[in-house]
Amino acid sequence: MSSGLRADAERNRCALIAAAEDVFADDGLAAPLEQIARRAGVGSATLYRRFPDRSALVCAVFADRMRDYADAAERALEQDDPWEGFADFATYLCRLQATDRGLSELLTTTLFDAGEPLRRQRSRALACVTELIQRGRAQRRLRNDMTSEDVVLMLMANAGLVRRTAAHAPDAWRRHLAFVLDGLRAADASPAPAPPDEQAVAAAMRDGGC
Repeated sequence: MSSGLRADAERNRCALIAAAEDVFADDGLAAPLEQIARRAGVGSATLYRRFPDRSALVCAVFADRMRDYADAAERALEQDDPWEGFADFATYLCRLQATDRGLSELLTTTLFDAGEPLRRQRSRALACVTELIQRGRAQRRLRNDMTSEDVVLMLMANAGLVRRTAAHAPDAWRRHLAFVLDGLRAADASPAPAPPDEQAVAAAMRDGGC
């Protein structure tokens, strides 16, 4: 009997995490928890038994991805060329933002308590990025006035762009990132990907803000 109850509880927990992954990815971290419970096929009371608050659910959903994010920062730091490491990491982050609004918000806001495990991963990544930027500046591969705060600003800008263009020009972030990276490098600019067509841009503008 108790074994069956434990199995039911684990199934509910897994269903809630899977539902939260989808809802947070589409609607962001402020999505109603009741919406997550409905998608998981359980009641709100069951959700709160498994996850007493939003922070606990966010931690469960994003623990692996925040660890992957910090690991990616470490890999970027390990590259011989700090510019290549930074450019690869920036592309990785912007691609994540294009596919997961919840993770995008987790990387660029402090509106929600991310919990200590996720804060540790964010701090680990920040330390790597800060060192990577220092190396890039010392080797004159990144502009001398760049700081780690500029990375956050870049991600904030990309988050807004992704939300505005997702339905009509989902790859527009790639072109924007190419321009941003050219503005951050200490050498000549590189070619940018093709822009979205005029109709796609006009449609994105008609759709309004975030």
